[in-house]
Amino acid sequence: MNYWLVKSEPSAYSWADFVKENGTAWTGVRNYQARNNLRLMQPGDLVLFYQSVRQPQVMGLAEVAAPAAPDGTAAPGSPWVAVALRPGPPLPHPVPLAALRADARLSELALLRQSRLSVVPLRAAEFDAVLELAGMV
Repeated sequence: MNYWLVKSEPSAYSWADFVKENGTAWTGVRNYQARNNLRLMQPGDLVLFYQSVRQPQVMGLAEVAAPAAPDGTAAPGSPWVAVALRPGPPLPHPVPLAALRADARLSELALLRQSRLSVVPLRAAEFDAVLELAGMV
């Protein structure tokens, strides 16, 4: 199993939107490194949903429901892909960006090192640390 973090601006697509729709195709990724991460995602992988910009924080859990496929929002034949995600439970306590930065266990967290990427991998220990901060462990 692999662990991931996806990031979205709430004005574009929020955690509430994701839950209300009971899942989504994670489309619109136009960065090659983030696209490569999408290609590595497999059904059953666990995902943290991070809301950026206003009140940046990890909001909840998701699961990869289907592997990468051509992104329907991109031009036909383009290299862009999307994965299907389905929501899991919200975090009991959303984990703000400041808490992620303050925790030494997360010093190498890809979100903090490459903050512009919308899809980043997590180590199992990082995933567990975020869940602990959220009060799930």
